[in-house]
Amino acid sequence: MAYLIKLPSVAADASGGTLHQWLKQEGDRVAVGDALAEIETEKAIVEINAEQAGVLGRIIVQAGPASVPINTVIGVLIAQGEDPTAIDRALAEHGGAQADGAPAAGTPAAGTPAAPPAPAAAQVAAAPQPAGAAASEAKAAAPATNAPIPGGRLFASPLARRLAAQWHVDLLGITGTGPHGRIVRRDVEAARDRAPAPAAAGTPSAARPAARRVPHTGMRRAIARRLTESKQHVPHFYLTVDCRMDALLALRSQANHGGAVKLSVNDFIVRAAALALREVPEVNASWHDDDIEYHAGADISVAVATDGGLVTPIVRDADVKSLSAIAGEIVELAGRAKVNRLKPEEFTGGSLTVSNLGMYGISQFAAIINPPQAAILAVGAAERRPVVNEDGQLAAATVMTVTLSADHRVVDGAVGARWLAAFRTLIENPVRILL
Repeated sequence: MAYLIKLPSVAADASGGTLHQWLKQEGDRVAVGDALAEIETEKAIVEINAEQAGVLGRIIVQAGPASVPINTVIGVLIAQGEDPTAIDRALAEHGGAQADGAPAAGTPAAGTPAAPPAPAAAQVAAAPQPAGAAASEAKAAAPATNAPIPGGRLFASPLARRLAAQWHVDLLGITGTGPHGRIVRRDVEAARDRAPAPAAAGTPSAARPAARRVPHTGMRRAIARRLTESKQHVPHFYLTVDCRMDALLALRSQANHGGAVKLSVNDFIVRAAALALREVPEVNASWHDDDIEYHAGADISVAVATDGGLVTPIVRDADVKSLSAIAGEIVELAGRAKVNRLKPEEFTGGSLTVSNLGMYGISQFAAIINPPQAAILAVGAAERRPVVNEDGQLAAATVMTVTLSADHRVVDGAVGARWLAAFRTLIENPVRILL
């Protein structure tokens, strides 16, 4: 019996997704659990896994940039050896259920271009003609790998499209190396690297370029919506302290000497933030309309900049993990975040976010809270500054400024101050971070 493959709900607040690519093709055998296709959501690319075994009988919705509603029928599985007419029967039976987004039998899904007409080469080959002429006409009629598909769409991944717009790369000039000639990220990067250097100022070709408009991606829309809601509806207040870093930097240098895992300053900051949540659990909370939720674990979100926007993968239970484990996990999560390969549960929730702009030379800033969390820590650069020692003498020290943005509905000023004091004590006495 034919089995309809529907676009699943990959996030609680998602209404649909973009079909990034099919990993199986029509006629391929499928086992339970096999990855059938990839969906691009607002923050990640997620696989659709087969719930039944069989053969991929028909692909209904092709990969492309159009958003596909949840529960849309995107393909059909049939049993091995089953009559392909079962596909049409299954689609016909499902055709009346348009409310859940499934297309009627024989029609494309909403937002999906109609299937292109048969290539002219196939029609030419049907008529007898000289071998040389037939080959020449077939070559002319067959579309190039990077040519637009009828209907005006290029066969390129959404990420490749965004990077091409960002780097001013013309997709029409690229030959795709992805599955079935699809243009993927590495093709756009290669085209960017091959591009000629811009003409020197003052030459005739150095005319002022026209302004460009880049359409919003789903991820950019989500970031804009969430940050606007946070700034408008969450009553922020800000607390700032300076932390002396000399002892931590010396300890990090010792730990990295000959060590297999290289620790960053940010690894110490993440664990210190988690330990401070253990000391002041009132900050480890989220606001809800009917109650305040106090979290059991200290799950620290780490802000990662990607080509598409800011992503916050989570280091779960950071208060009970070693620094080396945290370091390895951050590297692995950040790497997958930059190529949109995080699972929804890896960036959803969390106790508190750490946003570190110190590597960019930023001395101090205030960050916007990432709901439903109640606080975010903005970390500046560690800089050599003049300080006054305990004996009243002027000296030089390495100082890092951090600012806690807190939700005043959950965190009172004194509570936020106690958490920030606990964090600073850990940073200035870094051996406690190792315990």
